[in-house]
Amino acid sequence: MVENRPWLTLLTHLVLLAGVLVVAFPVYLAFVASTHTSGDFFRGLVPLLPGPHLLENYGRMLTVGISTAGAPPLWIMLTNSLIIAVIIAVGKIIISLLSAYAIVFFKFPFRLLAFWIIFITLMLPVEVRIIPTFAVVANLGLLNSYLGLTLPLIASATATFLFRQFFLTIPDELMEAARVDGAGPMKFFRDILLPLSRTNIAALFVILFIYGWVQYLWPLLVTTDSRYYTVVMGIKRLAATADAEPQWHLVMAAVMLAMLPPVLIVIFMQRLFVKGLVETEK
Repeated sequence: MVENRPWLTLLTHLVLLAGVLVVAFPVYLAFVASTHTSGDFFRGLVPLLPGPHLLENYGRMLTVGISTAGAPPLWIMLTNSLIIAVIIAVGKIIISLLSAYAIVFFKFPFRLLAFWIIFITLMLPVEVRIIPTFAVVANLGLLNSYLGLTLPLIASATATFLFRQFFLTIPDELMEAARVDGAGPMKFFRDILLPLSRTNIAALFVILFIYGWVQYLWPLLVTTDSRYYTVVMGIKRLAATADAEPQWHLVMAAVMLAMLPPVLIVIFMQRLFVKGLVETEK
C-alpha cells in the first residue's frame, strides 16, 4: 500500500539520501585521494576536495605504474582482466544454455540425474578443489596463459539452473508448432529459444562479468609472469610494496580505474539486467 503523505515522502527521501552518502562517501574519498600527491595525506588533515594531480596520477598508473611494486602498467592488467572476464562470462553462458537445453528438451535416460550432478557442483567452488585443479592445469602446461586462467572457472551450475527454470516455462505448444513448421533442434534453439532468453542472458552476463573481473585467488596461483597479471592482483601488489611507504594516491587511482569497467557494464545494461532478473524470478 502506498500512502501519499508529504512528511512520509520527505522521510523516505532523507533515508535514501543517507544511504547514498554512506555508500558513496568512501568511493568519493578514494577519488579525492587519487587526485593529490602522497604528501597531502601525511599532514594530519585528509583533503575533502579533488586536487590538481588527476591527469598526472592516472596517466602515470596507466602508462608506467609503480616500478617498485613489481607490477606492469595498469593498461596491461586492465586488458588482461577484460579478456578473462569476457571469456568467463561468454563461456559460462554458452555452456549453461546448451546443458539446460539438453536437459529440458531432450528425452534421454538419467537426464534428471545429470541435472542434479551438475547442481551438486555448486557445493564445490574453486577454493575447495583448488589443489587438484592447479595440478591438472600445471600438468597440461596451461600456467601463465589465458586458457589456464579461465578454463577451471568456465562452467556454472547456477546459470544452468536458471536457464533450466526459464526453459521449463516455455509451452510445449511452441515446440510442437516449430516442429510442424520443419524447424530442427538447432533451428528451434537458435531462432526461438535464444531470442526469448535475451534478457536472461543479459542479466547473467552482467553478474558473470563482475564475477570474472574480481577473481583474485585463482589468477594469483596460476600466474607468475607479470604479462598475465590481473588488475585485482595488481592493486594488492601496489598496496604492499616492500621497504617503502605505499603511494596511496597512485593506489587509489588504480582502484578508481579498476572500478570503471564493471560500473560501465552495469550502467549500459541496466534495463536488460533488471528485466532479466525479474523474469528469472518469475
